[in-house]
Amino acid sequence: MVIEFTKYQGLGNDFILIDNRHQSEPLITPEQAMQMCDRNFGIGADGVIFALPDTSNTDYTMRIFNSDSSEPQMCGNGIRCLAKFIADLEHRDGKIKEIPSSVRYKIDTLAGVITPEILADGLVKVDMGQPRLLAKEIPTTLAKADEKVVNVPLSVAEQSWLVTCVSMGNPHCITFVEDVAAIPLAEIGPQFEHHPAFPERTNTEFIQVIKPDYLKMRVWERGAGATLACGTGACAVVVAGVLTGNCDRSVTIELPGGNLMIEWSASERLYMSGPAERVFTGQW
Repeated sequence: MVIEFTKYQGLGNDFILIDNRHQSEPLITPEQAMQMCDRNFGIGADGVIFALPDTSNTDYTMRIFNSDSSEPQMCGNGIRCLAKFIADLEHRDGKIKEIPSSVRYKIDTLAGVITPEILADGLVKVDMGQPRLLAKEIPTTLAKADEKVVNVPLSVAEQSWLVTCVSMGNPHCITFVEDVAAIPLAEIGPQFEHHPAFPERTNTEFIQVIKPDYLKMRVWERGAGATLACGTGACAVVVAGVLTGNCDRSVTIELPGGNLMIEWSASERLYMSGPAERVFTGQW
């Protein structure tokens, strides 16, 4: 079987995009996706994203397999890449005459319906919905099921960390530190991810406050490891920052791959703006 693909990246968080609009299940298995993502023996990526057919109330459906073959509910950088991929497909198919200055899609994900919009400046703005804050929604055992997890101590690597937990449809554990560059991410990250307090594992964000509207972030992603950026993580960080008094509601977040702009609006919805770029096309 020959698979046509296009590689995209959002702040260095890279994905293999597959046109899967002709059937409702992914063309390849999670194990095959893991082979494609291998950076030495495959194409190389943090995950494989499938553009699947629409549902009754959306334009398209998104599925994603991580580089370790697991399937997350959502990916913020990934959905920006998917929006650009869909626009490219529609342009190729003649559905749109040219890539418009602004186009919006309703995309069904395992985390619910997400709405990305390609802006005139080429950035993609995504309505990421509202965060979920109860321990049972994360999920985590760090608090009672109907309680929030805000500045709760967690023991990892023989050290106590104050953590705040947020779900953006996927679990996030956020901790504020003095210097993100000093965090031994490859050593500490897996210990957070697989901690018994997180029955479905967790993404982990280490945050340094530069000023209330500017944060530095490093991330260990569940199923992908250290990545250059994480969109859902950046959204979760702003929520955690507001809840702990560490940041404003509109923040620029500096990641290893570049900057994301995050706004937690008065309506409690989160909006993420950032780039997504096509890298190359090929056949597998």
